[in-house]
Amino acid sequence: MPYAILVAFLACIPAANWLIGNVGTRCIPEGPCIIPVGFGLMAPSGVLLIGLALVLRDLVQRWLGIGWVIGAIIAGAAISAMIAPPALVVASATAFLLSELADTAVYTPLAERRLMLAVALSSLVGLAIDGAVFLWLAFGSLALLPGQILGKAIMVAIAMPVIWWIRRREQSSEFNASTR
Repeated sequence: MPYAILVAFLACIPAANWLIGNVGTRCIPEGPCIIPVGFGLMAPSGVLLIGLALVLRDLVQRWLGIGWVIGAIIAGAAISAMIAPPALVVASATAFLLSELADTAVYTPLAERRLMLAVALSSLVGLAIDGAVFLWLAFGSLALLPGQILGKAIMVAIAMPVIWWIRRREQSSEFNASTR
């Protein structure tokens, strides 16, 4: 399962970059394709995948280590370079790297004892940094930031029951191993 999560994490980056330029309810000239995310807010169409990526990143670090996270980010940026405009790739890679470093700084000290809290807080920090840096570098505007934050937060919220299930499964395995 760890390598499937790694592949999904890696795929989120180029898939999100492709969506931003190709799929949305409306495509802004010289800007992103956008989608509604709720409460009248719009966001670049890759927002949902990046929200998912923030959670997957935590699982990759938990199971495989930070080296795999950094490698996946670099590989994702390289794949993105083949399918998205260079300015979008640079903005995406920079935003993702900075947000993932912040995510790691929050996640790492909490993860062993408080996995749910670690994933929630680290994802919130990561999504805010990713949204602001990406929008500013890619489009020179933060106008879509509220929608960007909401869209990513929705994906994190959807993923939290899965994180809870994973944690329960790990605890059950640990208990079973210690009683043998």
